Amino acid sequence: MNDVIENVVPSREQIERLHQSLIGQFDIDIGTTHHFSQGLYAKEMMIPASYIVGGHAHNYDHLSILAKGHVIVVADGERVEYKAPACINIKASVHHMIKALTDSVWFCIHATDEKDITKIDEVLIEEKSCQ
Repeated sequence: MNDVIENVVPSREQIERLHQSLIGQFDIDIGTTHHFSQGLYAKEMMIPASYIVGGHAHNYDHLSILAKGHVIVVADGERVEYKAPACINIKASVHHMIKALTDSVWFCIHATDEKDITKIDEVLIEEKSCQ
Protein backbone atom coordinates (compact mmCIF):
# COMPACT_ATOMS: atom_id res chain seq x y z
CA MET A 1 0.00 0.00 0.00
CA ASN A 2 2.79 2.47 0.81
CA ASP A 3 4.35 1.84 -2.61
CA VAL A 4 1.14 3.03 -4.21
CA ILE A 5 1.45 6.39 -2.48
CA GLU A 6 5.19 6.90 -2.17
CA ASN A 7 6.73 5.46 -5.33
CA VAL A 8 4.05 5.27 -8.01
CA VAL A 9 1.42 7.76 -9.07
CA PRO A 10 -1.78 5.68 -9.23
CA SER A 11 -4.52 6.20 -11.78
CA ARG A 12 -8.07 7.07 -10.79
CA GLU A 13 -9.05 3.41 -11.19
CA GLN A 14 -6.17 2.26 -8.98
CA ILE A 15 -7.17 4.75 -6.28
CA GLU A 16 -10.74 3.44 -6.41
CA ARG A 17 -9.55 -0.20 -6.18
CA LEU A 18 -7.23 0.63 -3.27
CA HIS A 19 -10.02 2.42 -1.46
CA GLN A 20 -12.43 -0.47 -1.98
CA SER A 21 -9.83 -2.97 -0.74
CA LEU A 22 -9.34 -0.99 2.49
CA ILE A 23 -12.99 -0.55 3.45
CA GLY A 24 -13.62 -2.06 6.86
CA GLN A 25 -9.96 -2.90 7.52
CA PHE A 26 -9.18 0.05 9.75
CA ASP A 27 -11.21 1.43 12.60
CA ILE A 28 -9.55 4.65 13.63
CA ASP A 29 -10.91 7.90 14.93
CA ILE A 30 -9.27 10.69 12.96
CA GLY A 31 -10.82 13.26 15.26
CA THR A 32 -13.14 14.79 12.68
CA THR A 33 -14.61 18.14 13.70
CA HIS A 34 -17.22 19.97 11.63
CA HIS A 35 -17.21 23.77 11.41
CA PHE A 36 -19.96 25.87 9.82
CA SER A 37 -20.25 29.53 8.86
CA GLN A 38 -22.57 31.37 6.49
CA GLY A 39 -22.28 29.44 3.22
CA LEU A 40 -19.09 27.63 4.30
CA TYR A 41 -18.26 24.23 5.74
CA ALA A 42 -14.88 23.11 7.06
CA LYS A 43 -14.09 19.50 7.87
CA GLU A 44 -11.13 19.25 10.25
CA MET A 45 -9.26 15.95 10.51
CA MET A 46 -6.43 14.91 12.81
CA ILE A 47 -4.61 12.39 10.62
CA PRO A 48 -2.08 10.10 12.32
CA ALA A 49 1.28 9.42 10.65
CA SER A 50 1.09 6.70 7.96
CA TYR A 51 -2.71 6.92 7.71
CA ILE A 52 -4.34 7.34 4.28
CA VAL A 53 -7.49 9.43 3.83
CA GLY A 54 -9.58 9.80 0.71
CA GLY A 55 -10.08 8.05 -2.55
CA HIS A 56 -12.96 10.24 -3.63
CA ALA A 57 -13.80 13.30 -5.74
CA HIS A 58 -15.98 16.29 -5.02
CA ASN A 59 -18.67 17.92 -7.13
CA TYR A 60 -17.03 21.35 -6.82
CA ASP A 61 -13.56 22.88 -6.50
CA HIS A 62 -12.56 23.34 -2.89
CA LEU A 63 -9.63 24.38 -0.76
CA SER A 64 -7.78 22.13 1.64
CA ILE A 65 -5.52 23.53 4.32
CA LEU A 66 -2.68 21.58 5.88
CA ALA A 67 -2.42 23.31 9.26
CA LYS A 68 0.12 20.94 10.79
CA GLY A 69 2.33 18.14 9.55
CA HIS A 70 3.74 16.68 6.34
CA VAL A 71 1.61 14.82 3.78
CA ILE A 72 1.60 13.35 0.29
CA VAL A 73 -1.41 14.22 -1.86
CA VAL A 74 -2.15 12.03 -4.86
CA ALA A 75 -4.64 13.59 -7.27
CA ASP A 76 -5.41 12.20 -10.74
CA GLY A 77 -1.89 11.36 -11.83
CA GLU A 78 0.06 13.76 -9.65
CA ARG A 79 1.89 13.11 -6.39
CA VAL A 80 2.85 16.21 -4.39
CA GLU A 81 4.36 16.53 -0.91
CA TYR A 82 3.26 19.39 1.33
CA LYS A 83 4.55 20.66 4.65
CA ALA A 84 2.39 22.86 6.87
CA PRO A 85 1.33 25.51 6.48
CA ALA A 86 -0.08 24.92 3.01
CA CYS A 87 -3.27 25.77 1.12
CA ILE A 88 -4.15 23.37 -1.70
CA ASN A 89 -6.77 23.84 -4.41
CA ILE A 90 -8.56 20.57 -5.22
CA LYS A 91 -10.40 20.74 -8.53
CA ALA A 92 -13.90 19.35 -9.05
CA SER A 93 -14.10 15.69 -10.13
CA VAL A 94 -10.42 15.05 -9.26
CA HIS A 95 -9.98 11.86 -7.26
CA HIS A 96 -7.59 12.51 -4.43
CA MET A 97 -6.15 10.87 -1.36
CA ILE A 98 -3.85 12.02 1.41
CA LYS A 99 -1.14 10.08 3.21
CA ALA A 100 0.14 11.62 6.42
CA LEU A 101 3.91 11.29 6.73
CA THR A 102 3.72 12.82 10.22
CA ASP A 103 0.78 13.47 12.53
CA SER A 104 -1.16 16.10 10.58
CA VAL A 105 -4.13 18.45 10.84
CA TRP A 106 -6.07 18.83 7.57
CA PHE A 107 -9.04 21.05 6.76
CA CYS A 108 -11.34 20.66 3.73
CA ILE A 109 -13.17 23.92 3.03
CA HIS A 110 -16.37 23.83 0.96
CA ALA A 111 -18.93 26.40 -0.15
CA THR A 112 -22.29 24.94 0.88
CA ASP A 113 -25.36 25.85 2.86
CA GLU A 114 -25.80 22.24 4.07
CA LYS A 115 -25.32 22.02 7.84
CA ASP A 116 -26.50 18.46 8.51
CA ILE A 117 -23.37 16.31 8.95
CA THR A 118 -25.36 13.19 8.03
CA LYS A 119 -26.09 14.70 4.60
CA ILE A 120 -22.95 16.72 3.89
CA ASP A 121 -21.15 13.97 1.94
CA GLU A 122 -24.21 13.48 -0.29
CA VAL A 123 -23.94 17.14 -1.27
CA LEU A 124 -20.16 17.35 -1.70
CA ILE A 125 -18.90 13.96 -2.92
CA GLU A 126 -19.50 12.82 -6.48
CA GLU A 127 -22.11 10.07 -6.69
CA LYS A 128 -19.87 7.74 -8.71
CA SER A 129 -16.86 8.46 -6.52
CA CYS A 130 -15.71 5.92 -3.94
CA GLN A 131 -16.41 7.38 -0.51
